[in-house]
Amino acid sequence: MPLIRRRKPSEPSKTPASDSKPQKGTSEGEDEDDKNKKPPLKSKKLEEKPRWSCVDSCCWFIGCVCVTWWVLLFLYNAMPASFPQYVTEAITGPLPDPPGEKLRKEGLTAKHPVVFVPGIVTGGLELWEGHQCAEGLFRKRLWGGTFGEVYKRPLCWVEHMSLDNETGLDPSSIRVRPVTGLVAADYFAPGYFVWAVLIANLARIGYEEKTMYMAAYDWRLSFQNTEVRDQTLRHIKSHIELMVATNGGKRAVVIPHSMGVLYFLHFMKWVEAPAPMGGGGGPDWCAKHIKAVMNIGGPFLGVPKAIAGLFSAEAKDIAVARAIAPGFLENDKFSLQTLQYVMKMSRTWDSTMSMIPKGGDTIWGDLDWSPEDGYVCSRKREKSNETQIVREAGPESAVSQAKSANYGRIISFGKEVAEAPSSEIERIDFRGAVKGHSVANTTCRDVWTEYHDMGPGGIKAVAEYKVYTAESILDLLHFVAPKMMTRGTAHFSYGIADNLDDPKYQHYKYWSNPLETKLPNAPEMEIFSLYGVGIPTERAYVYKLSPGGECYIPFQIDTSADDDNSCLRDGVYSVDGDETVPVLSSGFMCAKGWRGKTRFNPSGLRTYIREYSHSPPANLLEGRGTQSGAHVDMMGNFALIEDIIRVAAGASGEDLGGDQVYSDIFKWSDKIDLQL
Repeated sequence: MPLIRRRKPSEPSKTPASDSKPQKGTSEGEDEDDKNKKPPLKSKKLEEKPRWSCVDSCCWFIGCVCVTWWVLLFLYNAMPASFPQYVTEAITGPLPDPPGEKLRKEGLTAKHPVVFVPGIVTGGLELWEGHQCAEGLFRKRLWGGTFGEVYKRPLCWVEHMSLDNETGLDPSSIRVRPVTGLVAADYFAPGYFVWAVLIANLARIGYEEKTMYMAAYDWRLSFQNTEVRDQTLRHIKSHIELMVATNGGKRAVVIPHSMGVLYFLHFMKWVEAPAPMGGGGGPDWCAKHIKAVMNIGGPFLGVPKAIAGLFSAEAKDIAVARAIAPGFLENDKFSLQTLQYVMKMSRTWDSTMSMIPKGGDTIWGDLDWSPEDGYVCSRKREKSNETQIVREAGPESAVSQAKSANYGRIISFGKEVAEAPSSEIERIDFRGAVKGHSVANTTCRDVWTEYHDMGPGGIKAVAEYKVYTAESILDLLHFVAPKMMTRGTAHFSYGIADNLDDPKYQHYKYWSNPLETKLPNAPEMEIFSLYGVGIPTERAYVYKLSPGGECYIPFQIDTSADDDNSCLRDGVYSVDGDETVPVLSSGFMCAKGWRGKTRFNPSGLRTYIREYSHSPPANLLEGRGTQSGAHVDMMGNFALIEDIIRVAAGASGEDLGGDQVYSDIFKWSDKIDLQL
């Protein structure tokens, strides 16, 4: 047992260092030096031990998220295709048949050819010609798909997605064109459907690509410029004519979504107008070729959200993000300046100006009045409290909660201004203000947005006017973005026609405004307005001046402004809608403007409103839900899909049951004093 014997306890007089054998040629003095040197080495090692930093935490967090994502993705691909449905049914009970399957069992089959008209941003765009920075991207998607190029080369992507600031067409040596076919807008990004669910359900009753057509177009361009550059309107006309001819003369059912509603409204005037401005189809073209137009989430009268986007490159979600991380989206570190680049790019897209609110104060209200006066924010709260309110305090108490919301004031500088009586608001007219010095050609050249031409004087003048309604909003945009609005007003109009027989309304700039044009002379055609309700939707904004900076957007939504009694959250006043388009814009024309024979609908073609009350998914396994009323998610709403399929299979609006209304659209429409 020699090894055990060697490990006897050392003598008390010996130090731990004496256990080690000294090397040959070392003296006692050297041993003493070693003893003195060892403790400092240990302390040095302790000092050199790395500390856990915030960067380490972030890296670990990102790593954990990525690993978790890949594991879940692996499990998802490894599991049987029926497993998610099995789990969902185990939790929620048996799922209903998809609408296409349900109607197929009822005996419905494909009858009328179907045309899809996608909205803004949902259609894919691909590169056909570009600069050196876009090498290797020929016919690769710049918009839609994975958006990989946004992360790999963001400034190059912005450069190629922007249009010419003078002409609104292609910049020099750049050609970006719409993707064609059903794949153009079936999915916006992997896993995020737009038209895919509707297409799949139509296929269940016998539809295929020869009876379905995606009218893809470059949604960045003004509507008439899609014809000037790409002859898109002509292609749509010829394709519809071909589908009708090859389907036994059965007229087409057209299904536009979002801005596609305005685009097809423009098309219906273009196709009947004489050449060269129009398509030369004659006054009866729509009557011969179109059975029904089923508009989904149509912004017929514009959306206030477009104002916020053009004015400060934000909406409610962006404003909240700016409040959480002040300066991050605007700062110049790492050449980010995200909002400035977004504004620079989006202000070259003339199509965005098609959604500026139309009809002025007559439709949207003024400083003291709006059609939605008295709206109670929560639909559920209104319904559940209705009996109690009437019993305890009478019907007026339900209205009192919303009296302080002046929806006609689309932009107010300060919450106090938004709520004050109009007689107490002192305003200084901004229209003749001297803007100041320009810095557009110096440090801010790369993110020039026309704000850099305003100077402090112009910015101050805008804020001192204090409150803007739908009519003064147009003057505001002309003041802060004159180049953009010069292009915009050449292609769009926002008023109300006094006399629709005036020859000036034959110009294409009026064709997408339902208040300045007539519907086709097609008494057998039907027009539907299909939209979601029950979701707070942006209607008006409280603004403030942004903190100063060299290259900054001088105005931003004041997210500190809140008021539960006036539907004000995070600086945004909300009303009923589909989260993007207010009910007033989606429903007014079919509820009143086109209802019966009016000067806007001289042939008296029938109009129907079909509202879909929003019901969010019960759990994550339901995805985006089958009863959603949200602007894009409702494209998967089973009730909406069923209505569309029935009409495509031959049903009329009366067969669907006529109007289906949950909101106050008829009451609000009656408040609008419009000559019909």
